[in-house]
Amino acid sequence: MARVRILADSTCDLSMELRQQFDISIIPLNIVMDDQSFRDGESITPEEIYAWSDETHMTPKTAAPGLSDAIAFLRPLQEAGEEAIFFGISEQMSVTCQVLRLAAEELSYEEGFAVIDSESLSTGIGLLVLYATRCAAAGDSLSEIVEKVETLKKKVRASFVVDTLTYLQRGGRCSSVTALLGNTLRLKPKIVVENGKMGVSKKYRGSRKKTVMQYVKDMEEELLFAMPECVFITHSGIEEEIVSEVFSYLQGLSYFQNIYVTRAGGVVSSHCGAGTLGVLFIAK
Repeated sequence: MARVRILADSTCDLSMELRQQFDISIIPLNIVMDDQSFRDGESITPEEIYAWSDETHMTPKTAAPGLSDAIAFLRPLQEAGEEAIFFGISEQMSVTCQVLRLAAEELSYEEGFAVIDSESLSTGIGLLVLYATRCAAAGDSLSEIVEKVETLKKKVRASFVVDTLTYLQRGGRCSSVTALLGNTLRLKPKIVVENGKMGVSKKYRGSRKKTVMQYVKDMEEELLFAMPECVFITHSGIEEEIVSEVFSYLQGLSYFQNIYVTRAGGVVSSHCGAGTLGVLFIAK
């Protein structure tokens, strides 16, 4: 029997190299600016988003793929008789998973196709996607992969340190007063994704490099009890010196088999702004 195909939306923030290496097909979400829609990762860059946001003092709107795009995405697989599993951004944040379910219904592709609500975002999704590719390569069936992933997804640890509260304020995720005070005091919150929602875990204070390294070191005990296959460093545009220091720190733990560095796509970057960095992993 052919290997189960693994699919995801663009918010999984996997690099092109990883997508190609593990044969992962991606459907982009949409980013809307000035009533013009762009395909995440294909027709707009985070830098262009930042420039527009700084000029207009607004956050772009983000939207799920259209039903016609989802149908076009699935049709070749359905016509080829391939089994596939789609991983989407948390249903608390987007209707993307529901759009894919509707597309499958339109194609009569309910059998042999499954949708998994990751209850996460960014490479929190990517971690589950890579795990699923390993299961598929080992010959697991569609139902076996779904069962394993549904058990595992509560163990995903997805968090980020946000450099500025400005973008969260523009998107309505914190008040203008909170953002002003936070930026004045140089507060940098740790945003944690739990049960499909984002919340603030703790707040750091100081320079970007100082807070990022403190955030990573605070997680050392958790990191040493994570699944060792891989860990992600995902950022929205930050100094290479900081990325290198985080990489060296994780490498110095002599624990992870793979340390992947990825750049956050347009959807995640729209809401967090530049200077955000996260270390994401799966707990045992």
